[in-house]
Amino acid sequence: MKNNEAKSLIGCCGLYCGLCSKYQSKAPSRCVGCKLGEQHSWCSIWNCCVKKHGFETCTECGEVFRCEIFLRRKVAEWIPAADNLRRIKEVGLEKWLEEQIERQALLEGLLQNYNEGRSMSFYCKTCARMSVELINKAVKEANQKLVSEKVDKSDTKSKAKILKAFIKDLALKANVNLD
Repeated sequence: MKNNEAKSLIGCCGLYCGLCSKYQSKAPSRCVGCKLGEQHSWCSIWNCCVKKHGFETCTECGEVFRCEIFLRRKVAEWIPAADNLRRIKEVGLEKWLEEQIERQALLEGLLQNYNEGRSMSFYCKTCARMSVELINKAVKEANQKLVSEKVDKSDTKSKAKILKAFIKDLALKANVNLD
């Protein structure tokens, strides 16, 4: 994915559309992302950030975590939006975007290889909230178990069950909320 394409997936609130199940969906109701189309016009955060102030993300606003809109919409409690805004402030938008592109590629690999048809939301949350290192560790451990138990490569249901167990275990140990 090119940076220009990925930039269109940056939500001003700190969400990255490329990691959202509504964006990843193949359904006709698929969301095209926060910056494309007109679906964002109802969003009070988008209206304040982009339309009123001309910002790309809310991190450009000095009131970001004291913002009345954020407080009313409880954005500071959204996982991972608030954490993403803090990360953008810490490393800058370009570096954060590179991290999100890596996460999106990882997500798309999980969906292609381990989605039995019911795990998209779980994998989206995983890739948005867990570190890339932990996700890769879970995939490696799951693949080792799949080989040792001689699970057929076409048995997506078994592959998903094993991978999800490793992800849940690592998330619990790392105190990552996947609910």
